[in-house]
Amino acid sequence: MRYGIAIDTGNCMACYNCYMACKDEHCGFSTAVSAPQPHENHPWIQIYDYERGNDNRRIKTATVPTPCSHCADAPCAKAAKNCAVYTRPDGIVIIDPVKAKGQKAIADACPIGAISWNEELALPQKCTMCAHLLDEGYREPRCVEACPNDALVFGDLDDPDSEIARRIAAGRVTQLEALEGIRTNVVHLNIPTVFLAGSVYLPDDEVAIGAVVTLRGEDGEEIAVRTNDFGDWEAEWLRKGAVYDIRIELSGYRAETLHVCADTDRFVGEVLLGKE
Repeated sequence: MRYGIAIDTGNCMACYNCYMACKDEHCGFSTAVSAPQPHENHPWIQIYDYERGNDNRRIKTATVPTPCSHCADAPCAKAAKNCAVYTRPDGIVIIDPVKAKGQKAIADACPIGAISWNEELALPQKCTMCAHLLDEGYREPRCVEACPNDALVFGDLDDPDSEIARRIAAGRVTQLEALEGIRTNVVHLNIPTVFLAGSVYLPDDEVAIGAVVTLRGEDGEEIAVRTNDFGDWEAEWLRKGAVYDIRIELSGYRAETLHVCADTDRFVGEVLLGKE
């Protein structure tokens, strides 16, 4: 058995229920695997909000809940002395609240900043995946229990029939960049890559409805979308840094081509299609 959490960022609506449930469970209470969490700051699950887009006409946001990833080969464990960080048989990574005292290097070693340094207790602290509750027979950690939008799923990663395994198998795994190459027991799904968007107009300031917008990458990748009832189009999940030729076509009008680098989320502008 290997416990894990799948985090579907596409379902997160930044309600902070997970954050509050974590605080409710750990603030002011010691457990067998953790000292009390401070009441202020020190989030054991952080909610990162990203603004996407370069133009006020096309701004989107992405929300990425980020607890400790419970790495299989944890950098924090490598930085710890006296086995102050250990991995349980079920895969949960624990910072020993006694042995870790004074070891700030444990917090500094985390590549995603998921370990807080408790100045008052001189102790590194982080998400325990509510191991104390699981040991008592609870079905899931408090953060998962509190999520109203099914953005957090808990279960056995080694069981292919478990809900978490099915969600990961069917989803788009998009791990945090800082954890590239590291096997983790917290798996992120649907963290956005890059989008390109634009608007298409016809003479007399009419919008072009149903125009075909085809994006062709240098490696042969091809994505086709159509403009909506407002003449707008958008292509999501592009490869960051890739260069695309964008061809815009509508029957009865001259096609137009753009050459755009998807280095960031971008509104590429307005295109006017002239009559043939």
